[in-house]
Amino acid sequence: MIRLTEIKLPIERAQALTHQADEIKAAILKKLEIAENELIGFEIFKRGVDARKSHAILYVYSIDAEVRNEAKILARFRKDPHVKPAPDTSYQPVAKAPANLKERPVVVGFGPAGILAALILAQSGFRPIVLERGKAVRERTRDTWGLWRKSTLNPESNVQFGEGGAGTFSDGKLYSQIKDPKHYGRKVLQEFVKAGAPEEILYVSHPHIGTFRLVGMVEEMRNTIIALGGEIRFQSRVEDIEIEQGEVRGVVLQNGERIATRHLVLAVGHSARDTFEMIHRRGIYIEAKPFSIGFRIEHPQSLIDRARYGRSYSEDLLAKLGAADYKLVHHASNGRSVYSFCMCPGGTVVAAASEPERVVTNGMSQYSRNERNANAGIVVGISPEQDYPGDPLAGMRFQRELESQAYILGGSNYQAPGQLIGDFLANRPSTKFGEVMPSYTPGVHLTNLDTALPEYAISAIREAIPAFAKQIPGFDLADGILTGVETRTSSPVRIKRDDASLQSVNTRGLYPTGEGAGYAGGILSAAVDGIKVAEAVALDLLAEQPSSLPA
Repeated sequence: MIRLTEIKLPIERAQALTHQADEIKAAILKKLEIAENELIGFEIFKRGVDARKSHAILYVYSIDAEVRNEAKILARFRKDPHVKPAPDTSYQPVAKAPANLKERPVVVGFGPAGILAALILAQSGFRPIVLERGKAVRERTRDTWGLWRKSTLNPESNVQFGEGGAGTFSDGKLYSQIKDPKHYGRKVLQEFVKAGAPEEILYVSHPHIGTFRLVGMVEEMRNTIIALGGEIRFQSRVEDIEIEQGEVRGVVLQNGERIATRHLVLAVGHSARDTFEMIHRRGIYIEAKPFSIGFRIEHPQSLIDRARYGRSYSEDLLAKLGAADYKLVHHASNGRSVYSFCMCPGGTVVAAASEPERVVTNGMSQYSRNERNANAGIVVGISPEQDYPGDPLAGMRFQRELESQAYILGGSNYQAPGQLIGDFLANRPSTKFGEVMPSYTPGVHLTNLDTALPEYAISAIREAIPAFAKQIPGFDLADGILTGVETRTSSPVRIKRDDASLQSVNTRGLYPTGEGAGYAGGILSAAVDGIKVAEAVALDLLAEQPSSLPA
């Protein structure tokens, strides 16, 4: 198989998400300078977009082609970086559980990292036990709507806690910039497709799913794990980890039940603050890490579409490319970096609180991305050395302070404080909405956001918005809306692990993974990290039973 890259075709000739097979086939024949009978078959590996020239937008393909005389063709193109042997991206399990396995690994948390860790362990025959503090995804969805529609928060079942993790109520983005030499990301996407995701996520450059599709996928993956011998327990919060002589011996649930294990995968997510407090008390090594704080910003999606697509903007183009997104960075004069985070085209701003009397915002899109507003986090990077010195949990406490202040500024009842962009830039309170109506529910209380964040963050964001408007005309739209606060950009802690064994640096048998452990940022990277940890657990379990190794 030969991998061809940088095959470019004009987007106006595309049908829906790709060009017709005959047109792609013709491009392959032209690139390789071969006759039609020398091409056996092909498949699209990746499809991106080149929009650098707004009047001539292109689809850019990476294509795996099966040809006759492959070695001869590769030799002829040996100096061409865009014609290479296609790598093997298939997943190869590292271990198979022996029939007499005496111990079952335990996975705590059933978000992307926990799901993939449990799935890999189940596929390898290790019959994991999964403990999830929240509810199954459909029950959890009802509880989440309870906050959004009735201002009723369930601290154990919400945007942050429950089957599927925080990514369930997001844009469902499935791309990452992590290094992935073993193609674990491909394995994740293939499992998602098996569970009901559209096949296009295997090849589009910025795949996403959306909340409604994620719900069904999560249920299907749960059923697969159970069918393979795994066990999943909801509403099973881990209250304590039993440790003897620096080694995990088991966990204790909130109902007092003890589950013995010497292999514990900790995939609790970035908002499991009570768990962070518990492991800190237990002496498990944990340290503060950088994260970011800011606001959600909303514009009309049509403004973003016209700015990004320029002269090529049309209804036909929107049908092919979908609602436009953006990625922005500004280095402020006070030394702070401001950037867009988790941009949600055609989406909504959602209430993401997990603790009483605190307000947190996040963004979400459905698969269609057809809501009126675009939203993104506009956030400022902060660090423990500069902004929250002290013990490992100082960043977590800093988050809580900002979220409590947001609750007060919002007028309580989980309304969020908001301000029009023009008023924010002029540092005056907003009193009425303009062209852009906020999408956040339970509702937005207009005020002055000047005290919602530290002064250094406010001044940096005030400087960044006009700078962003130079890249996206209208980004400083006076009637646009800022809603606060965005504090859960990533985990405030890192549960440090050994690079080789992936176990805690001072607690054998504990495998921190995913966003909550500080080793991922997003659905795909968390799921990939879950695979890595599952493999480490499987190999360690086999190493302890040398007589049971397969022949």
